[in-house]
Amino acid sequence: MLINEKQSLVLAACKSGMDVKTARKYLKSGKLPSQLKKKRNYRTHPDPLSSIWEEVREHLQQNPGLEAKFLFEHLQRKHPGKITSGQLRTFQRKVKIWKATEGRIKEVYFPQVHYAGELSASDFTHMKSLGVRINGEPFDHLIYHFVLVYSNWETGIICFSESFESLSSGFQYACWKLGGVTARHRTDSLSAAVHKDCNAEQFTVRYSGLLNHYGVMGEKTNPGKAHENGDVEKSHHLFKKAVDQSLMLRGSRDFESREAYAQFIEKIFCQLNAGRTERFIQECKKLKSLPARRLDDFKVVEVRVRKSSAISVDGNVYSVSSRLIGEKVKAHIYAEEIQLWYGGRKLDSFARLRGKGSHRIDYRHIIDWLVRKPGAFINYRYRDDLFPGSRFRMVYDHFLATDAQKASKYYLAILHLAAHEGENRVDDALRQLFSGKDDVVISLESVQQLLESCTDAAPVHEVNISPVNLFDYDRLLVDVA
Repeated sequence: MLINEKQSLVLAACKSGMDVKTARKYLKSGKLPSQLKKKRNYRTHPDPLSSIWEEVREHLQQNPGLEAKFLFEHLQRKHPGKITSGQLRTFQRKVKIWKATEGRIKEVYFPQVHYAGELSASDFTHMKSLGVRINGEPFDHLIYHFVLVYSNWETGIICFSESFESLSSGFQYACWKLGGVTARHRTDSLSAAVHKDCNAEQFTVRYSGLLNHYGVMGEKTNPGKAHENGDVEKSHHLFKKAVDQSLMLRGSRDFESREAYAQFIEKIFCQLNAGRTERFIQECKKLKSLPARRLDDFKVVEVRVRKSSAISVDGNVYSVSSRLIGEKVKAHIYAEEIQLWYGGRKLDSFARLRGKGSHRIDYRHIIDWLVRKPGAFINYRYRDDLFPGSRFRMVYDHFLATDAQKASKYYLAILHLAAHEGENRVDDALRQLFSGKDDVVISLESVQQLLESCTDAAPVHEVNISPVNLFDYDRLLVDVA
């Protein structure tokens, strides 16, 4: 205090910006100004909301989620002139105080103590909102996200559905990358892993087999309780934020291939894990040993090949060789691939379709018979799958315009040629025909002639734009000056 520095009361009060009488009062009392202030327990003016507060209380008790502003506007309409818009802030403050003192009790979250090597957690997170593209095409995908709860070390893989195959592939990838497993593993109530409540068994047979193979005890969260898997949920947010920021720094969200994007994701995981080395080393010492080998991350279903030379797998239709019609084949269903096995031999493999109700028909499987039945082409359910490229569609439209009755026959003959002579060769021949003179006849014979002559393909014209030299603009500014 200035008065303790042997200054006069008048000078000390002046320097403090205080009246001399006020300063003398505080010195005489021996208390600070804040200690002399008396608390007021009475209102200085009547409560303008007292007449409607009981009604407000009833609304809040019945519907605690009501927002103060919405309720205020409702009461204004119900009691015109009774309350004014200028009383909104007072109303909001009273509602907030009521909820904090008399409202429903809120759910309590209990911080947990974690131990090294005890618990890991995983879940799927959607990445669509980040706008990633592969070669200009939107890349709608998920990330299977695996986290060690003690050290927060994390990793993950790209996938396209919350299937068991994706779960198994991601879990095993993480375990083998770690070189060990935790004692317990927690997931959300995924249908790929967890039975419905009406089932006596908690986990599905396949998920239980996966956990038993690695000697891990499974745990699940309660439905709708994402916070119970809070470690991985929080990691979702931080990981996606890191991806978004890295994409901004990169200057583009487009990647030339899926492999390039996967490397980009792996680099981000490495960056996030860089600051967790100390606790990660502690955790690695506590991990349990891996089994002798990985578990197959696919399921096997036996299906019969229909007369349409197709099979139905997980609600989607795939064509197979017509030689297999009527036979039972085994489909090995992986996260992103389906392998076709018959008689202990792998006959074919193709990409797995996402969702249900889709189809993938390979014209090579059915063209030998379809070319004999051209009338079936017009109303064929999967006709659009029989145009392997834009030029094949163009040649069919050309035949429709010139001879609609025989268009199917002419087109199927060219498709048959593509199946036996090579799709790329036929497509290139069509490109030459369409880029040639207007009087060139487009037919099966003209395509065959081009294939037999082995004519080199006409070069595709490319436009090369040199990079802009920004210093040219600087020189323009200098010239103007």
